[in-house]
Amino acid sequence: MAELLLFHHALGLTAGCLSFADDLRAAGHVVHAPDLYDGKTFTQLADGLSHAQQLGFDTIIERGRRAADSLPKETVYAGFSLGVMPAQMLAQTRPGAKGALLLHSAVPVAEFGGRWPPGVPLQIHTKEADAWGDVDVARDLAATIAGAQLFLYPGDRHLFTDSSLPDYDESAATLLRQRVLGFLTDIGKNA
Repeated sequence: MAELLLFHHALGLTAGCLSFADDLRAAGHVVHAPDLYDGKTFTQLADGLSHAQQLGFDTIIERGRRAADSLPKETVYAGFSLGVMPAQMLAQTRPGAKGALLLHSAVPVAEFGGRWPPGVPLQIHTKEADAWGDVDVARDLAATIAGAQLFLYPGDRHLFTDSSLPDYDESAATLLRQRVLGFLTDIGKNA
């Protein structure tokens, strides 16, 4: 079993984000899914991104940091798209991180201190033709971080794991979930 802090995407804490968290819980993992938007959700990516910009990305990252304050340091940090920012920041800067799952996005390692902590496993998942998926950044991370796993899925749908959105791709989402569960199981065994 692993303990996971899972951050939502720019549309907010949608039913699809909560369903994904529930799937991980059903497999025996402890999953925390904080609401960084104070209950607001959006149906259009442009509206969600506009809200994120109004809040400020520093505020979103700080809310993510505060969400981690009450959790054990031995936590796996995960994020969907926008949620990758606080997840990756915590994985890179909070001592004791057990791993990181970056879904639909990635941030250059230099953004949070310039180095990846030794021994912190990383898995990145995105669509190979997703204009929002930061594929080049994901490839760079995977190439420079020992043991990092990068999974590219066919197509260009951005939030393809969120079952409540039109971008949902059941086949790719199912494969991603299997890979994430394997990652978390491995982390749990090494705890």
